[in-house]
Amino acid sequence: MGLPVSNSEVDSIPANAALHAIIKSTYTSSVLQFYLNGRRVELQNPNPHWTLLDFIRSQRGLKGTKLGCGEGGCGACTVVLQVRDRSNSRRIKHLSVNACLYPLVGVVGKHVITVEGLGSVDKPHPLQERMGKLHGSQCGFCTPGIVMSLYSIIRNAYDPETGKFSLSDNDIEMKGHLDGNLCRCTGYKPILQAAKTFIVEDLKGQLDEEKNSIPVDANTESENEAAMYLQGQFTNVHKSSTGSCGRSGGCCRDKINNESRPSDSSTSTGSTSADEHSSQTSLSEEITLQPSKKVPQVELAEYSPSSELIYPPSLSKFVDNPVCYGDKEKIWLRPTNLQQLVDIMAAFPSATIVSGASEIQVEIRFKGSEFAVSVFVSDIEELNKISVPADLSTSSELVIGGNAPLTDIEHVCYGLSSKLGRRGSVFGAMAKVLRYFAGRQIRNVASLAGNIATASPISDMNPVLLAINATVVSRTAEKEHLIPMVTMFRGYRKTALPQGGIITQIRIPIPPADAREVTKSYKQAKRKDDDIAIVTAGFRVRFDEQDIVKDVSLAYGGMAPITVLATQTIKYLMGKKWSAPETLDGALETLAEEFPLAYDVPGSMATYRRTLALSLFVRFWNEVIAHFELGEVDQSLVEEIHRKISTGTRDNYNPHEQRIVGKQIPHLSGLKHATGEAEYVDDMPHQDNELYGALVLSERAHAKIVSVDWTPALAPGLAVGYVDKHSIDPEMNFWGSIVKDEPFFALDEVHSHGQPIGMVYAETSLKAQAAARAVKVVYEDLPAILTIDEAIEAKSFFKHGKELRKGAPPEKMAEVFAKCDRIFEGTIRCGGQEHFYLETNAALVIPHSEDGTMDVWSSTQNTMETQEFVSRVIGVPSNRINARVKRMGGAFGGKESRSVQLAVILAVAAKKERRPMRAMLNRDEDMMTTGQRNPIMCRWKIGVMNDGKLVAIDADCYANAGFSLDMSGAVMDRCCTHLDNCYYFPNAHIRAWVCKTNTVTNTAFRGFGGPQAMFIAESFMYAIAEGLNIPIDELRWKNLYEQGQRTPFHQLIDEDWHIPMLLEQVRKEAKYDERKAQIAKYNAQNKWKKRGICLVPTKFGLSFATAIHLNQAGASVKIYADGSILLSHGGTEMGQGLYTKMCQVAAQELNAPLESIYTQDTATYQIANASPTAASSGSDLNGMAVKNACDQLNERLKPYWEKFGRDAPLSKIAHAAYRDRVNLVATGYWKMPKIGHVWGDYNPETVKPMYYYFTQGVACTEVELDVLTGDHTVLRTDIKMDVGRSINPAIDYGQVEGAFVQGQGLFTIEESLWHSKTGQLATRGPGTYKIPGFSDIPQEFNVSFLQGVSWKHLRSIQSSKGVGEPPLFLGATVLFALRDALLSAREDNGVKEKLILDSPATAERLRLAVGDRLVKMGNVAKGEGQKSFFVAIS
Repeated sequence: MGLPVSNSEVDSIPANAALHAIIKSTYTSSVLQFYLNGRRVELQNPNPHWTLLDFIRSQRGLKGTKLGCGEGGCGACTVVLQVRDRSNSRRIKHLSVNACLYPLVGVVGKHVITVEGLGSVDKPHPLQERMGKLHGSQCGFCTPGIVMSLYSIIRNAYDPETGKFSLSDNDIEMKGHLDGNLCRCTGYKPILQAAKTFIVEDLKGQLDEEKNSIPVDANTESENEAAMYLQGQFTNVHKSSTGSCGRSGGCCRDKINNESRPSDSSTSTGSTSADEHSSQTSLSEEITLQPSKKVPQVELAEYSPSSELIYPPSLSKFVDNPVCYGDKEKIWLRPTNLQQLVDIMAAFPSATIVSGASEIQVEIRFKGSEFAVSVFVSDIEELNKISVPADLSTSSELVIGGNAPLTDIEHVCYGLSSKLGRRGSVFGAMAKVLRYFAGRQIRNVASLAGNIATASPISDMNPVLLAINATVVSRTAEKEHLIPMVTMFRGYRKTALPQGGIITQIRIPIPPADAREVTKSYKQAKRKDDDIAIVTAGFRVRFDEQDIVKDVSLAYGGMAPITVLATQTIKYLMGKKWSAPETLDGALETLAEEFPLAYDVPGSMATYRRTLALSLFVRFWNEVIAHFELGEVDQSLVEEIHRKISTGTRDNYNPHEQRIVGKQIPHLSGLKHATGEAEYVDDMPHQDNELYGALVLSERAHAKIVSVDWTPALAPGLAVGYVDKHSIDPEMNFWGSIVKDEPFFALDEVHSHGQPIGMVYAETSLKAQAAARAVKVVYEDLPAILTIDEAIEAKSFFKHGKELRKGAPPEKMAEVFAKCDRIFEGTIRCGGQEHFYLETNAALVIPHSEDGTMDVWSSTQNTMETQEFVSRVIGVPSNRINARVKRMGGAFGGKESRSVQLAVILAVAAKKERRPMRAMLNRDEDMMTTGQRNPIMCRWKIGVMNDGKLVAIDADCYANAGFSLDMSGAVMDRCCTHLDNCYYFPNAHIRAWVCKTNTVTNTAFRGFGGPQAMFIAESFMYAIAEGLNIPIDELRWKNLYEQGQRTPFHQLIDEDWHIPMLLEQVRKEAKYDERKAQIAKYNAQNKWKKRGICLVPTKFGLSFATAIHLNQAGASVKIYADGSILLSHGGTEMGQGLYTKMCQVAAQELNAPLESIYTQDTATYQIANASPTAASSGSDLNGMAVKNACDQLNERLKPYWEKFGRDAPLSKIAHAAYRDRVNLVATGYWKMPKIGHVWGDYNPETVKPMYYYFTQGVACTEVELDVLTGDHTVLRTDIKMDVGRSINPAIDYGQVEGAFVQGQGLFTIEESLWHSKTGQLATRGPGTYKIPGFSDIPQEFNVSFLQGVSWKHLRSIQSSKGVGEPPLFLGATVLFALRDALLSAREDNGVKEKLILDSPATAERLRLAVGDRLVKMGNVAKGEGQKSFFVAIS
């Protein structure tokens, strides 16, 4: 075959005769050959800019693989590569990889399996079925990626050589198989439950190989080009039991006295190894669910590994030839041996060597970097070898191929660590780092060579390689270069590698058998799994027989622009007796002087980083003493926090269950999610003549726009056109949910980084994004306000003026305070939170040829507002615009208003070009443009009596709104009304201030100001309790509302008040008092590990509190003559199960089978003037509207039910009614009664309720804190919620668990930071912004619902309560339990100052709050005029 491009084009990429000669002589093919879901694929010269994800999503019917982040941090794009194991040719490995990063060229000679390759809704794989039926999905956007990660686990659990299937809890949870996947909805618990159904409880014999398997290297000429399965297709045996599975012989849950297995926290590796609690079974046996407390009956199909998609036999005969393809801008080369690679690099030394592309693709996508010549090296055998010595007793080194995958290295290191005993500590150190290096998908393809060559100053591995004196072998055409790692790094991102050098080996020294040496590694990050380091360290020390230091190495990452040795401390330690206390003291003093970080150091956290450098050394010093038994050590100093296998319960008790309502029915789209068939906006079919839009965003926080040059973007091959402020009527260029104060397109100034200036559009998304980067904008900078304090100082506020008054008028409050025994004052801050829905904002606008009509498909919670602003801007009535949404991949309030902007801009472009327009924001664009939860600061003053009774509160609450108002005013209204949480104040004066700053406009987020307010409330309750020296639980109980009392907004606490009952029940069920005593004992015995516990209530008001007009809903119910029903309502589905619940309501009311109800989508042409699905009111409002429509239909059908009987099928009833010309269509409507609060009405006799009711709950959480690092784990959480009579308990359990974990993130690890000098958001992707992962959830997670209450007074749909938002604040129990632990640590260290713990309680805040001598030694004082490199804006 010829070259992929013409000679003239090749000359331009690059003009290099030597490279040209190599390409012409060696790279004769431009065809990529591989398999995709069992089908052969041959691509002739594909687009060189495509990743694997780009290709997959270009294929018809393969939209299940999602783009969630584009940087390999969320796992939504996960696919499985089926490849032959290099170490065992009979074994096939199943590797999960990030398709968003993985180069398309990397699939040559491999089998790619996507979620569609497993099964379909009609014929799901057992894994997909279990994810759907066991409630493992909510919004479903992350689900295909999680399914594929789980698929790789269960496929690797089968060993074809032994015929054994081996899978344990440990494999699923402890080995990092899921650490590269994120879910924002579920709280992970049901996903783990579904995964654990593949763990077998008992052994049932051996596999009969002759009957159940086909040799993996079968040599057959005939191939089925369709997807190939082994015999025994998915057998749909449904033998249900009281448990959850359909295993023949009954589920293990039915066995008498069946005890749950103990947790397994071993670190054994290898997908086919059987650890202590793993299970092995023959292929003919079904995999069953683990025992748990109670699980409703669920029928599940059997699973057998013999039913799986096989490795295509022809790949066993695949001839691996060099490949070259590309265009005039970029070429890919794929050499097949080392010499070919050497030749390329000799001819063109600046070529980019690519393996997993985890770094390169991020540079391309987010920084616009260009790599004209890229060389894929992962399939070069010489670079992948790991040479394990045959005789470990005499071996002096391990040789690792430069491109050996990190997972392979991790596996080898774990093995050597065990086999070598004390000599193996070097490999234990390496394995430990590798376990927490990125996510599993990246570890499967990333290499040590890439890590070294990238030369990141916060590299995980490089400090260890320095500490152990590893050597890098780099090959050029001339020779091999041996480069000691200690001399590798020459400057920031600069190495000693020769130009064009190829890292072929990394040589790891093995200590001599008689050496008294130990190596340890450490990493501290914001989150344990898949996080970039704050500080990393590799330490090694060798002694003589008298314990005198002979050799020592202390290497750090995160303390300098390069990975660096602590040379002065090393020098100090040489010749010292290690165990002498003065040795430690002297080393710490030297170390403190060695890293004098400046206050404004890049990356910030100067004090924390210096403290960590000292703390990690202290841990090492003690570990060494323990290792060699040189003396007594405090075990709490030595041991890091270890997580155990997660457990948990749901009470699964619903006495109000009816025929359909009240049943735990799986999400009706669950199987669609799990099979990839659920369609989101960007999955919709490509429209004829469609264009793709990309926003041009401001690169300044506040500046005048001097000029905008669109010409470069319109160059041939880039944009077709653009829209900006000139494309829209100036009067229509402003929008906003409450006040129209934000321009769609920036005018003469920009007011925030990320504010849209315009949009370009092109034939493809890649071209559009390239065009957007090409636009040239000239700015003139203006002063910027970022933080709340800066806004207060500048008096930069939006007009708001809302306040609450109760009891004494403001002018009399001073007298009230004067009568109080004690007055407490303080300031507390709660940071913001990124929504991080997995599906970023997306829209598709389809203009029609008649009357200016448009279909606007948008990932929005708010169809009405989308319709309204599109119609205004393009100049047609609302009846010409049909805003539609089928489902969203998460929203959490972030798509209530902010989704409107993208839809409108696309509509402007669609009208201009008369062509369909589509856009889906990149993750960084979404985070920079769509806003977050409002950061809030409160200055409070509270008067109390000596017995703890609250008397009065006076408070000013400040929210950072960003540069436009959006919904921040309404957020602060709710904030004020939740500042009491569950406590009675006779007197209150609460004021709200909305700060105007030059940051992205903040917006609605689940809880809408309520969580921040209740966090403030509990914080001042702690301050009061400690000031009065009374137990916090006593203070809470003493001030709980009683029935008949009124809130600061004068709402009566009525018979629906259940907080005292909830507190008592949780206190008893969680054994709170007993555990509190145990924790006190534990803390007295452990100085450097502390535990804490707390028990906190919440009440959350339900309704649109300050927008009364939104408390209404409409619905349409259409019964067809065949008895099927089309249900439409104004609610949108974002994962909360609203569609499922509404179908249940309709089925219950109409006496219809659930499967006869269908909801197509939410559309303005079906339901006009729909309120946004928000405020946890979706079920309340739409449910009653649905019921109203059903009531009408039931009245019309009453004669037919009487005639044919209530057991008659609806098809018979409907047909008879149709024949009698009865209207089978009803429009339902409902408006929420009773409410109607008017701000400023302080008269309890006339004031109307603000909220329809309160959803209430209580949580008890226990944590463990590593005092030395600030790391923590949640040991146990018990939650009990009052959700009324649940319409669907399974969905409500999921909402509680998901909300709690999201709240846990808000109050602990999720931290938004801005560049202090530029005002740019720094945390704009999963690499820098961390949400909770699988290993962050409570180790024991118990959820139950309040029982023993009738709720007869509750006039909501089916007497249920909204549940989406209320549990989120309970995530703060993690912070308050950590606060409890901190108090013990501070007491041990003699710290007497009052503890103020702002949110989030990050590892940095927790560690520095300890206040011990290491913190004091590491302290970095703020210099005059200095600002931290990053700032929080709360």
